Amino acid sequence: QYEHKLLEVQNMMNAIFKGTFLNRYRDVIPEIRATCIEEIGCWIKTYPDTFLNDSYLKYVGWMLYDKQAEVRLKCLLGLQGIYSRKELVSRMDLFTNRFKDRIVSMPLDKDHEVAVQAMKLLMLMSQNCEDVLSAEDCEMLYQFVYTTHRPLAVAAGEFLYKRLLSHEVDKEVQPKGGGKFGASTDQLKRLIHFFLESELHKHVAYLVDSLWDWAGKFLKDWECMTTLLLKNAEEVGEALSDAQESALIEIILATVREAAEGHPPVGRGAAKKVS
Repeated sequence: QYEHKLLEVQNMMNAIFKGTFLNRYRDVIPEIRATCIEEIGCWIKTYPDTFLNDSYLKYVGWMLYDKQAEVRLKCLLGLQGIYSRKELVSRMDLFTNRFKDRIVSMPLDKDHEVAVQAMKLLMLMSQNCEDVLSAEDCEMLYQFVYTTHRPLAVAAGEFLYKRLLSHEVDKEVQPKGGGKFGASTDQLKRLIHFFLESELHKHVAYLVDSLWDWAGKFLKDWECMTTLLLKNAEEVGEALSDAQESALIEIILATVREAAEGHPPVGRGAAKKVS
């Protein structure tokens, strides 16, 4: 009896999919297209055994190219719900390989909210899909910490922090005599290296602001920063180059300003509360 009822429900859902979704997901009215994509995303998350396969996922992938931002946004939000669940990600390989390049390009979307949600989706993919993003992909995505649109910059800051700065410190490379500051010192050196490599030395305030919500703990560790700055240059492996010293001084000034003023730097939109 149970299996019979289940079969009836599945047949009904297939009829709805074929009779409604397939006829309307490319409707001329954007709101209808958006509703179709939103609902198929819900179906995939709620009934993955039936709908989590390329026969249904491909429609979400195709609509990532829709000319209307509202439709693209619904695609990204639906995919976030799937990629956030590790038990579902293993069944997304074909979709990921097919549409990853499109998703990686979407933080450049002309619509701000689409760009932000694309970056958040890429964060989930980075966390739950092993090696899905190439080094070149990551290097490109890191640079969004310098964008003027703060919500996108903050999303990129999370990506940068979790991919590059928050790795556990190897005990063998912790600073000599600096056990108290070991983790913060390692993170600071990673940040300095990234800042110098990005060659955008006039925009340290943007970088600090992007990371503030995620890396506030070590960005406020001024005791560690000054200790690193004043450390005896003769200590093997611990001396900073002139460029690194200059970068660290700029970072110290930017973090103090961020903590004192509590708002984004000039030229970056969307205010935030003092914390």
